[in-house]
Amino acid sequence: MPLPPALKQYLNIADLHHEARRRLPLPVYQYLERGSDDEYSLRNNTSAFDHYQLQPHALADVSRIDTRTRVFGCEIDWPVILAPTGMSRLFHPDGELAVARAAAQAGSLYCASTFSSTDLESIAAASQGPKMFQVYVVTDQQLNNQLIERARNAGYEAMCLTVDTVVGGNREAVARAGMSIPPALSLKSMLQFAARPRWVWSYLSRPKWDLANLSERIRPGRNGKRDMASYLGGLLERRLDWTHAERIIRQWNGPFAIKGIMSVADARRAREIGASAIFISNHGGRQLDCTPAPIELVAEIRAALGADIEIIVDGGIRRGTHILKALAMGANACSIGRPYLYGLAVAGQAGVEHALRLLRAELERDMTLSGCASIAAITADLVRDPAPRLRPIPTTREVSP
Repeated sequence: MPLPPALKQYLNIADLHHEARRRLPLPVYQYLERGSDDEYSLRNNTSAFDHYQLQPHALADVSRIDTRTRVFGCEIDWPVILAPTGMSRLFHPDGELAVARAAAQAGSLYCASTFSSTDLESIAAASQGPKMFQVYVVTDQQLNNQLIERARNAGYEAMCLTVDTVVGGNREAVARAGMSIPPALSLKSMLQFAARPRWVWSYLSRPKWDLANLSERIRPGRNGKRDMASYLGGLLERRLDWTHAERIIRQWNGPFAIKGIMSVADARRAREIGASAIFISNHGGRQLDCTPAPIELVAEIRAALGADIEIIVDGGIRRGTHILKALAMGANACSIGRPYLYGLAVAGQAGVEHALRLLRAELERDMTLSGCASIAAITADLVRDPAPRLRPIPTTREVSP
């Protein structure tokens, strides 16, 4: 899709972020952007990249840059995956369909969410690009099985199991903004939605949507309306353990990733039960707060596991240099969520394509300036850790009188 002239003013992901904030109602924006508790993990996911420096390789032939790579058994044009994000029609009426098409256009891989606002079959049919389907372990075993078989029948190449959401994170800013799923006008949120009439008109003038993959399961509540909140509250399996993951891996019997791995021990266990890949991820800082940034863990996990498992760094990616650092430290690819959603909010499919175009152009330029003509040329000596960051020694917490 040619670049619309209006998008030329957005020169980086931060520009798209600023415009998305201007266009979205505050409750919707807060749902997209904010993290849990004090948002340490949210901030640290990106700021942690600044700690590491790049040491370029001099006098290297970079007349041709090759960003092609292979993940989950799929050939992709560059090492970026579009992470699963629920309810993308919150941000643009075309939602997941626009994202899937943009991913294919950009030569990337799109991961569709169980909580998508478009059904997984329609997403699979939207483009010829490679796709992964993301599942949770839910209390309804029949639903688990159905989702896996539906993904298989729809032609998804890989599957991803998210394991860090047995309960929702404490997202206080979202609660204060009066956000509900699906959005509903209340005294608290009415003025905030009214301040974005374009979004409201688009939302009200299009067919209503819900969690399309689960719609047949959500029954009417006491008020006669579909009680989505109550249904989701009891959906995710709190007794989740490694046997659940192992069963799904066997059932899928193909490229399989576990998303939400944050330690060497869990990475080893994931490999032992048959996962072919892991997403080092703290869910974008939206679940447990005070966790390390994924970039801080990738080198030690790669050193511990060697080359026989694929590692995806998920969280905080905003620049081509971030991708470059992650690859140099041992990742096979990076995964982005908010950056493409900013583009979606700004201009639908064209906006997502623009966000991906910006990141890829940055990566290619950074590879050129670093003396790396291919993904294979991005090696560990490209990154320098100037000084290990000192972490405070744990002490007994003082209790105020």
